[in-house]
Amino acid sequence: MSQRYLRRAEAAQHLRQQGLPCSEKTLAKYAVIGGGPIYSKFGRYPVYTADDLDAWAQARVGKPVRSTSDYAASTPKESSCQDERSVLTSVGTVTNSSEIRKVV
Repeated sequence: MSQRYLRRAEAAQHLRQQGLPCSEKTLAKYAVIGGGPIYSKFGRYPVYTADDLDAWAQARVGKPVRSTSDYAASTPKESSCQDERSVLTSVGTVTNSSEIRKVV
C-alpha cells in the first residue's frame, strides 16, 4: 500500500500545517452534511489522503482581492429567508409567518 491515510485529527492537522484553519469537528460536520473533502472508511474510521485534502482546500481558497468591497462584488448574493419573506409578502400571498412555513 503506497498511499498514506490520515485519520480525522491528522487530516485537520495537515490542513492547519498548510496555514488553513480547520478542526477535527469541522471535518466531522462536513462528513455528515456534505461539502468536505473526499474520505474513505477503514472499518468504522474515516480516513483521508493528503492529495484529497489539498485538492479540497485549494478549491475552497478564493481569488485574491484588495479589499472587502472587491470580494463582495465578485461573489453572488445568497438569498435568505428574509428576502423570500419580503417577496412573498409583497405579492400578497403571505400575511403571517406561519403561512411562510407552509409556502416555503
